[in-house]
Amino acid sequence: MKRFEKYIEYKKGSYPLIISIPHGGTIKLKGIPKRTNGVLGIDKYTIQLGKNLIKQIETKHKKGVNIITPYYVISKIHRSIIDLNRNEDKAYINSSKIAHKLYNLYHDKMFEYIKDSIKNFGRSLLIDIHGFETEKRPQGFRDVDIILGTNNLKSLFPHSVPKKEWSKNIRGKLIINLMELEIPIAPGHPRRKEYVLKGGFITKKYGAQNITKSQSIQIEFSDRIRILNMHLQNKVLEMISKVLIDNF
Repeated sequence: MKRFEKYIEYKKGSYPLIISIPHGGTIKLKGIPKRTNGVLGIDKYTIQLGKNLIKQIETKHKKGVNIITPYYVISKIHRSIIDLNRNEDKAYINSSKIAHKLYNLYHDKMFEYIKDSIKNFGRSLLIDIHGFETEKRPQGFRDVDIILGTNNLKSLFPHSVPKKEWSKNIRGKLIINLMELEIPIAPGHPRRKEYVLKGGFITKKYGAQNITKSQSIQIEFSDRIRILNMHLQNKVLEMISKVLIDNF
C-alpha cells in the first residue's frame, strides 16, 4: 500500500482522538471512473481546516511535557471517483480495483487507529470533518456555521441518554462553548427549525452503536469558516480543540 500513501495521508497519534477528512481531496486518477450517483462535489478546504485543528491541538495543549498528537486519516482523492463516507457498494464504480484498494486503505487505517486508541487509552473519539455551503441551506431553516451529527447521540452512546444529561457529554460541551462565542450551531436552538445532519456512514460505522468504547461526531463547517473568514476559523478551532482535550 506504500504507493497509495500520496492519495491517503495518515498518521498514528499519541492521544485518543482521530481526525477523519474524507471529502476534501482534489486528485482524479485516470484509472478510476467517475461515479454516476450521489453528491460528486468536494468539501473545499476541509483538509486545510483539519490540519489547522491538528496544529491547534499539538501546539496549545500538552500533557506534562508531551505534545498531544491526534491520529488522522485524510483522503486526497476527489469525491467524484470515491466517496469514502458511503458503504463500499455505493462509494465507487465497483469494477475499479484501484478504487477498491484506496477505499479499503482509508477504512482499514480508521479501524486500526480506533483499536489502537482503545487498547492504549481505553477509549477513542473520532471527529469526521465535512463542509456545507450556507447558500444551499433549505429555506426556512436557521442560519448556522457549524452542524454536529451524532445520529441522535447513538454514535456517542450505545444506550439512550436522558435529555437532562445532553449538555454533559462532549457534544453538549461543544454546543455550550461555541454558543458562548456566539457561533451559530445546530443543534442549539430548541424552538427554531434546525438544519441538522445526523452524520453519515463514517460516523455510524465507527460510533458507539457499533464499536465498544468508540465515539464519533461529524462536524460540518460552513463556507464562512472554511473559506471566507480565517480569523473566525482560528477562533472556532481554538475553542473546539480546547473542548476536545479538556472534556475527553
